[in-house]
Amino acid sequence: MNYREDLKNMKRIVVKIGSSSLTHKETGDLDLLKLEKLVRVLTNLRNQGKDVILVSSGAIAVGRKQMGLNHGRLTLPQKQACAAIGQAQLMMIYQKLFSEYGQKVAQILMTKVTMVNEPNKTNAINTFNELLSMGVIPIVNENDTVSTYEIKFGDNDRLSAIVSSLTGAKLLILLSDIDGMYTDDPNTNENAEFIDIVDEIDDSLEKMGKNTSSSKVGTGGMRTKIGAAKIATKSGAYMVIANGSNVNIIEDIIDGEDVGTLFVANEEDSFDLDEELK
Repeated sequence: MNYREDLKNMKRIVVKIGSSSLTHKETGDLDLLKLEKLVRVLTNLRNQGKDVILVSSGAIAVGRKQMGLNHGRLTLPQKQACAAIGQAQLMMIYQKLFSEYGQKVAQILMTKVTMVNEPNKTNAINTFNELLSMGVIPIVNENDTVSTYEIKFGDNDRLSAIVSSLTGAKLLILLSDIDGMYTDDPNTNENAEFIDIVDEIDDSLEKMGKNTSSSKVGTGGMRTKIGAAKIATKSGAYMVIANGSNVNIIEDIIDGEDVGTLFVANEEDSFDLDEELK
């Protein structure tokens, strides 16, 4: 069965882009050319009649660069301050770029509290659905300005999978700094083999996940992506991990081309999103 053909017909799509895919490796500054291309691709998907949600990292990285805090670990208050500074700038740039194509966007900042409280979760679902029905592209990030360990999702890979489950999206695309999933870390093992399609997430696959990231600005490794895949596929969505160095790969994925690692949807009636949030 050609699972990739199914991707052509997906109506509601979540795209997650990581910090390393948004910034220049050499300087840490935003890659404005890549951002402009991303905006153009997502707007074109909307023009095709698809619902599009963007989960965008980058707030802390942008704020850190703005304040000249380029070396060493940040304290929690520093991270929260950088998030406040960076989120404002990042959203301003997104809004400016999307407006050039006549596309309206909205900012949604979430914490785990949004999801574990039933009225809040219902309101979040209603907000997403209303925005999408109006043709708006929601831009989602974790509200790092107020988040502490107890109320954090952990990383935007997981957040994007939760958003997919929450909104009933059928395709989640994770843009990262790697081509997809390998049997081992290809940066350290030249014999690592690329995995094209994952039909089932079993123990052996989870053991392949490495809790590392080759980027200085990202927070997630392959382990977080496998965790996201478990949530997405159990919710009934396909998920693709692909290299975000060229954002046009989004179109390739939706056209059913053989790029990235595809995790096949495996919806479970017993899946409980609330359990995943504990």
